[in-house]
Amino acid sequence: MNIEIRTADVITVLVYLVGMILAGLYFSRKNKTTEDYFVGNRSFSGWVIGLSMLGTIVSSATFLALPAAAYILDWRQLSVNLVVPFVAILAVIIFIPFFRRGKLTSAFEYLGERYGMVPRMYGTFSFIILQLIRMAQILFLVSLVIQFLTGISIVWVIIATGVFIGFYTIVGGIEAVIWTDVLQAIILLVGGAICCTWMVMDIPGGLSQVIEIAQANNKFSMGEMRFDLGERTFYTVAILGVITWLGIYSGDQNMVQRYASARSTREAQKATLLYSAIALPMWILFFFIGTALFVFYQVNPSDVIGGLESDQVLPYFIFSELPPVVSGIIISAVIAAAMSTMDSGVNAISTVSVVDLMKPWLAKGKTDAFYLKSAHWIAGVVTVLVISGAIGFSQIEKESMNDISLIVTSVFGGCLMGLFLMGFFTNKIDGYSAVVALIVAVTFNIYLGLGLLGVLPDNWILKVHSYWVGALVNGLFIVVAYVLGSFRYKNSTKDLTGLTVWNRVKK
Repeated sequence: MNIEIRTADVITVLVYLVGMILAGLYFSRKNKTTEDYFVGNRSFSGWVIGLSMLGTIVSSATFLALPAAAYILDWRQLSVNLVVPFVAILAVIIFIPFFRRGKLTSAFEYLGERYGMVPRMYGTFSFIILQLIRMAQILFLVSLVIQFLTGISIVWVIIATGVFIGFYTIVGGIEAVIWTDVLQAIILLVGGAICCTWMVMDIPGGLSQVIEIAQANNKFSMGEMRFDLGERTFYTVAILGVITWLGIYSGDQNMVQRYASARSTREAQKATLLYSAIALPMWILFFFIGTALFVFYQVNPSDVIGGLESDQVLPYFIFSELPPVVSGIIISAVIAAAMSTMDSGVNAISTVSVVDLMKPWLAKGKTDAFYLKSAHWIAGVVTVLVISGAIGFSQIEKESMNDISLIVTSVFGGCLMGLFLMGFFTNKIDGYSAVVALIVAVTFNIYLGLGLLGVLPDNWILKVHSYWVGALVNGLFIVVAYVLGSFRYKNSTKDLTGLTVWNRVKK
């Protein structure tokens, strides 16, 4: 497949990239302490944090993988996100006040206070592993677009893109991450709107033809309305959404770091409501882009499309159908989406590595300057690992990267959601009960994972879809921890003041 490299597109993208580098260098001057580097001295307003949340959570997996999922199948994966407004309300009322208490920097500091060292370490390592996998997926996706633009080998594109993002994140810290996320979120929204509008205008019958052909091909389906542990029905995906978003709002370091970076609890709450109000309509927009893309190539058949993976169809449309500069803006939006997630992930991993591993365990009692330098080195190592993972993703077959992302979240997410929610909402679970339940749940998680990989004999495998793994593992943790904790509750002497909703500190 030959794509003409257009000078105007290259210039448009380069202008954007130079802006990101300059932002990183500008904010690097402000990073004198770990407090500056990790939470920006807790000085950001709600609207800035809200757009930064949007840029962080909404990635190139949104711009490329969601349209690919709608293009190849239907809208059933949208149901993952339908619960966001409801979970956001819970975050505003419960989660944010908890994490704002005591100037926490890491989500897993709470687990340490509530349960002890083992759950804190489990949470830290689970987060790091999930973030590394997620960032590798995102880097791979954005590299597909850059490969289309340049014609360079995907491996070299991944390396160059990863190094670029890593550089401005490492030098700029959280201020560079948050302010560039704001810009990237705006570019993402504008790029998505332009792409959708142009695509619909290029279809002879316009919006009405898109709806007509999509309905005829059942493209707006949200999945079958039945319970089935072995299939991606509506309820399977929706339950995965509940687990995923409860985990993100209650204990994902990317979100918690933004709660902590706001200048007040009220600003953090405003940010969360702003993000949640924008995010769902935006996800709907990108699913619609995928549906319109399907209709476009039904009306305008192309021999090239048959030889592309689903994640490559939208980049092909951008380069082959849109005029110069317009396509450059959309390419910049795709790159921005990847950068905003990757820079946040790199900074978040360096934060929890220092706060949850080095300070209490690996390197106690060092100077703040030592920890700041360590954060820079950790961010560099994380960048190398993400680049390696993205190269690995470029070599495997997949239906779409959004499907891969959902599977990874379910299988490797463990029982973090259960840990946080049980910590918040019950007094009965102590550290011992949590650790025992963790061992049981993680063992079950490994068993289910081995079954999905086909390692176990067929008659040993529990026949469930990979999307159900997270719900089953979290459910088992909750049951075991609560039952065991109920027996130990009367003998517990731990002071839970400020650590549960029943012992909240009044302000």
